[in-house]
Amino acid sequence: MGEKVVAGQFDLADRQGYRDKLRRCLTGLERLLAEQRFDRPKNLMGLEIELNLVGADGMPRMLNAEVLERIASRDFQTELAMFNLEVNIAPHRLGGRVFDRLAEELRTSLAYADRKAGELDAGILMIGILPTLDRDDLVSSNLSDVDRYTLLNDQIVAARGEDFVLDIDGVERLTCTSKSIAPEAACTSVQLHLQVTPGRFADVWNAAQAVAGVQIAVGANSPFLFGRELWCESRPPLFQQSTDTRPPELQAQGVRPRTWFGERWISSAYDLFEENLRYYPALLPICDEEEPLKVLDEGGVPSLAELVLHNGTVYRWNRPVYGIADGVPHLRVENRVLPAGPTITDVIANAAFYYGLVRALAEESRPVWTRLPFEAAAANFDAACRYGIDARLTWPRRGRYGGTVEVDAVSLVRDELLPLAEAGLAAWGVEPADRDLYLGVIEERCRRRANGASWQAATFHRALEAGFSRDAALAATTRRYGELMHQGDPVHTWPVGSPEPVPLG
Repeated sequence: MGEKVVAGQFDLADRQGYRDKLRRCLTGLERLLAEQRFDRPKNLMGLEIELNLVGADGMPRMLNAEVLERIASRDFQTELAMFNLEVNIAPHRLGGRVFDRLAEELRTSLAYADRKAGELDAGILMIGILPTLDRDDLVSSNLSDVDRYTLLNDQIVAARGEDFVLDIDGVERLTCTSKSIAPEAACTSVQLHLQVTPGRFADVWNAAQAVAGVQIAVGANSPFLFGRELWCESRPPLFQQSTDTRPPELQAQGVRPRTWFGERWISSAYDLFEENLRYYPALLPICDEEEPLKVLDEGGVPSLAELVLHNGTVYRWNRPVYGIADGVPHLRVENRVLPAGPTITDVIANAAFYYGLVRALAEESRPVWTRLPFEAAAANFDAACRYGIDARLTWPRRGRYGGTVEVDAVSLVRDELLPLAEAGLAAWGVEPADRDLYLGVIEERCRRRANGASWQAATFHRALEAGFSRDAALAATTRRYGELMHQGDPVHTWPVGSPEPVPLG
């Protein structure tokens, strides 16, 4: 949410006025769709990665403002907490050697950022949740010094009206409370954008929802939080609970959380923006001077600023995005499922798998979402977050008999989804060398049943067996992860364990 937001207070009239403006924006969007004003197909994709700043000891460093000042590049921005950064890669056209080009750009950008962070005795780490984070690191005083984060925190806290409760029951159980949304900052992700025409939006979004569980199963990288081993991908429950504006009574009434998988397949991008207005009160009721319907009447393109801002406070795992480029409106599907890391090769492999798979599934004559209940897709997402590479998922049965079957995630990926991803990348015009290299990484993860989460857990337990304390084992795991991340070989090749001696004392 990159808006320029000025901290301030809102009164009752602000909220009513904002709701009315949101309705006019939604009408404006409806008119833009009906008038077919959107950009033509350009096969454009984009990539954002949230990063952690760590010291040589593997502990978080609260230095993002200082590091950003030294980096001095618009490609890098603040994120929620002072130990977070985000890097944005400019849009690329899908095709040719696009994934190799992306990998090279990321290597150059992250190496530069790491050097600049090194001037302040810090470094860059790509990981879903930093294992060494402590509850004392995730407090409101460590939020980035940016008005929009302060304001968003204040509004979510006020809407909830009581402490946030974190309760995640995994390999171990974590229960604690927080007075702010700061624990959300522990979640560092990769966001994959795909520009689509309005006519293709629903098919692509539905396909992305259908495979969200599969993405997590092969890409999980967040097993630890506050010293506890939880789910293989602990970001989704953490994100939902740390931004939950609903006290228990509203949860019991079935009020939707602001971090949401969804509850149905859609037929238009309009469905998602309309749900945002129907279900979610405004957190930041800031009105722009533009009158969208007047702009449309005069032949212009409205920014729909209120609609965009409100959309940025509803945390869907696949989010619709409205934007304007060169005076022409466009729509994107923003895939927010994946954790950051472990290596650039792994990030690009996850991206290649996603872009190939959604292209193939969106073009099937009998789409997966016509054969898979939405509830099953949501349950797959939950199972993959819990069990990662060892998850069992529900998927439509092949052949003419119909129905669904439960299958190992790795078998589903290797037998059915990798060939589809290969066909999808071919349809995008991606060169075979690029396609085979990065899809080969996904295939090897499945063959070895290894991803970032499994490596972290195995290395942590190896350290405990060697006599490390829990905190020392987590720190050693983080330091070893950093070494191997910078070496750059994909995570399925990483040797389990840390060569460090057991610390004395």
